[in-house]
Amino acid sequence: MMQNRVRWMLWFTVLGSLALTTLGVCVGSVGFENLLQPLLSGSSDPESAALARQIVWEIRLPRTMGAWAAGALLGLAGAVAQGLFRNPLADPYLLGSASGASLGVALALAAMGGAAGMLGGGAPQSSLAIGVFSNSLLVRLGLTGAAFLGSVAAIVLTLVLSRGVGHTLRLLLAGVIVGAVLGAVTHLVLMASPDSLQAMWAFMLGSTAFVGWVSLALMVAAWLVSLVAAWLLARVLDALSLGDATAQSLGLPVVPMRAALVGVLALATGTAVAQTGLIAFVGLAAPHLVRSAIKTTHGQLIVLASLVGGVLLMAADTLARWLVAPQELPVGVLTAVLGGGYLLWLMHRGSAKVGGVL
Repeated sequence: MMQNRVRWMLWFTVLGSLALTTLGVCVGSVGFENLLQPLLSGSSDPESAALARQIVWEIRLPRTMGAWAAGALLGLAGAVAQGLFRNPLADPYLLGSASGASLGVALALAAMGGAAGMLGGGAPQSSLAIGVFSNSLLVRLGLTGAAFLGSVAAIVLTLVLSRGVGHTLRLLLAGVIVGAVLGAVTHLVLMASPDSLQAMWAFMLGSTAFVGWVSLALMVAAWLVSLVAAWLLARVLDALSLGDATAQSLGLPVVPMRAALVGVLALATGTAVAQTGLIAFVGLAAPHLVRSAIKTTHGQLIVLASLVGGVLLMAADTLARWLVAPQELPVGVLTAVLGGGYLLWLMHRGSAKVGGVL
């Protein structure tokens, strides 16, 4: 019975991803009906056909697939974080990793000369005048590496301040403190480097608008590495759910395994944040949705939460482009509103159950 549910959820996420990919290609500031005719009659109007192909293949398709990849990374990171810290409220952002990744990106932008060159500003087009809108492989690797290091540093600092993961309240408070401090440092860096402000503003709101094929390739590569690593470490998460003492009694090297899981969490979070900015609640909601449908081990949970996260963010990105078309909402704003409503509903349902028992 349980395996049937797992298979049904796998099919649902795969078919949902394919359907949303098709829908995402059709939604944008230019209606798909205005693109279809030039695509079908390319020989009669080659310029319009070339523009239509560019919109579909260079903008909408990588952006839509990039939304799935970022959501898959956040869903995976959320499942790992909740298992690692034995806390169903843990997500990649709650423990300061997102603030650390943002600080890393801000420092990288400041070091590389800001984003004026990429945004079409009046700054000189030096080799360092680049930013989050660049599709250069070196730029994307640099931003991803900076976000990864910042994410690792933030998580380690949170663990040091909380003295491990045994005390849930202390851990959450440490994550809030680290996030606030690193956020303040990020704003100081941006004040010192005003050329980076415009790019970082879009980045902090969360957007897939600057995702291209290079960004997509990096996210898919990071997702595959993180997924394999998390799958191999899933047995450790199952043991940790019973407590550190039980995990050690089973002969598992808890300390190095936990460090490896922190690395997976940082890689997934840092890569997603570096490419799409701060997109909230996907990493928290995806594991909860899977657990509400299926009670399973962490191995299957990680895979399913990753797939569900991809579907959630792809749907949110498509909705953000459609709601106020031809304008669009930052997808991070939309996920924050929807995710906040989802959390309030969970709290209300939990209170209602407690009241019914009493």
